[in-house]
Amino acid sequence: MNGSDAVAINRSDAVAWRRLAPRALLVHCGWMGAPLGSLALTALATGGRITTGAWLTLAALAAAFALVTAIGLIRWARTDFRVTDERFELRSGVLTRRLRSVPLHRIRTVEVTATPLHRLLGVTVLRAGTAGSGDGAGALVLDALRAAEAERLRAELLARADAGAAADDPVLARFNRRWLRYAPLTFWVVGGVFVVAGAVYRTLHGIGIEPWKIGLVQRAWAAFGSGMLWLTVPAALLGLIALGSAGALVLYVENWWNYRLEWTDAHTLRVSHGLLTPRSVTIERARLRGVLLREPLLLRAGGGALVRAVAGGLGDREENRRRSALLPPAPRAEAVRVAGGALQSPFPAPESGTSGAPDPGTSGASEALVRHPRAALRRRRTRGLLWAVLPGTAVLAALGAAFTPVLLHCAWIYALLSTAAVRWLARDAYRSLGHALRGRHLVIRAGTFSRDTLALQRSAIVGWTFTTSPFTRRAGLVTLTAAVAAGEDGYRLPDLAARHAPALASAAAPGILEEFLVQPTGDAGRDAARAGLRSR
Repeated sequence: MNGSDAVAINRSDAVAWRRLAPRALLVHCGWMGAPLGSLALTALATGGRITTGAWLTLAALAAAFALVTAIGLIRWARTDFRVTDERFELRSGVLTRRLRSVPLHRIRTVEVTATPLHRLLGVTVLRAGTAGSGDGAGALVLDALRAAEAERLRAELLARADAGAAADDPVLARFNRRWLRYAPLTFWVVGGVFVVAGAVYRTLHGIGIEPWKIGLVQRAWAAFGSGMLWLTVPAALLGLIALGSAGALVLYVENWWNYRLEWTDAHTLRVSHGLLTPRSVTIERARLRGVLLREPLLLRAGGGALVRAVAGGLGDREENRRRSALLPPAPRAEAVRVAGGALQSPFPAPESGTSGAPDPGTSGASEALVRHPRAALRRRRTRGLLWAVLPGTAVLAALGAAFTPVLLHCAWIYALLSTAAVRWLARDAYRSLGHALRGRHLVIRAGTFSRDTLALQRSAIVGWTFTTSPFTRRAGLVTLTAAVAAGEDGYRLPDLAARHAPALASAAAPGILEEFLVQPTGDAGRDAARAGLRSR
């Protein structure tokens, strides 16, 4: 052992071990909530008269609580962790002691989660693992820490972890069973049911069978369709959601089981997945032009996202959409990590709602995007009112005037609810809208039903399209489209300030627009130089 190794060991021994939060004992007693709630309901229903059987159940629960608390107290006292200069270590075990250690430069994910019980107690669960611990077996789990301490530890681990180590680890991600909870947060929950129902209807109609004349369908309609709508409609919706969720889960498993994303060598990225039909797509690094992080509305509400590659050589547009997937619906933190691993640089994904000029002292991966003009917000509100609120209100009002006054009440109720929804969606779309220059990449974010954050290589841009209409010209807006020989062939930057668009396009891809630009002088030139560009 040389001197440097001895110094490193002494420094590690000097780092104190830390314990979990004492409230972790209460977390492990959460299973008693159901029987205690049942006893409370029994007492409430009987007016406070508790039977002998209930008392015996309560005594058994008290004994179980004492036993679980004692075991939990011993386990808590025998579990501790520490973060040294080089490693994250966890000691646990009652009869058999176990020491698990992960080098800090190998840490790829630090996930902080909390169930309703955890949130009630003010604690959370922290999981730290490497890319090779996709099924959770290799992750270090701390259950539970105080929420503030978990955030500090998460920041400490990420700060000490080597951000560029993802490029040195060939395996970027593996399938994780915990991702299955994101399967119902996709289009197939509802859309898949209608797709299957339409296919069945066309099949039956093709062989001469009318579905509405089937005896089972007629008996079901006679029993439930003509009455008790207050019960039938919610039951049908719940059944539709349950059936769609089951179908989405099956589809997710079939598509993404055995998922693995890895660099097979320095120049080749490969994604393989599939249960019954294994699939494997290989993307050359020279053809990879960028990465798209997509957050559909339901998936975003559940804290998830998916990742697609912007690459050439994947076929036509339909084949490209099918073959460009790098990550299935998964936690957003995992999606950002995988996107950075594919780019082999930190993925620039600011949090929702950031705006304004970035702080020069912040890192390129966390800076805010440049906000677009307020006219973009007004345009989204106007379009929503004209295309969603006004037509529906007019139709209901016309039908109410012609047939029944009930529809007149439906008209004003629809107008109020749809106006509130339009204003919220327009605000969300505007908050999601932004752009920036981050080193070698042009970052574009837009959308509300599907919020997309694109990191596109500036060198891959081969042309620009400036699109306006009479309405956008009046508002001083223009939509830029970057032409790329990869992915969707063109990527839009909507509702940018018209006076800033040429400067942004010229800075993002020099050499394309210069011959068409007239360079301003004086104050106008200085204003153009500050045209919302943020380049590092």
